[in-house]
Amino acid sequence: MQCNIDQRGRKARFVTGAVVDAAGAVLILTGMLRNDNVLIAAGAVVSLAGLFMIFEGVKGWCVVRAMGFKTKL
Repeated sequence: MQCNIDQRGRKARFVTGAVVDAAGAVLILTGMLRNDNVLIAAGAVVSLAGLFMIFEGVKGWCVVRAMGFKTKL
């Protein structure tokens, strides 16, 4: 896992990951209040995606770029 994104891309992935993680937390809390397991599961998936984006931002590594695709950031 070599660094394959610049500082701008790292910042974008970190901020976007934090927003996605927060959205996942809202889904989980809503599911808990409504006693809805589907919302809890969806929130867990969204939250994990956000945590992975934060990981990418911290490490400076993008899985999409590692597969050979070009990204704007």
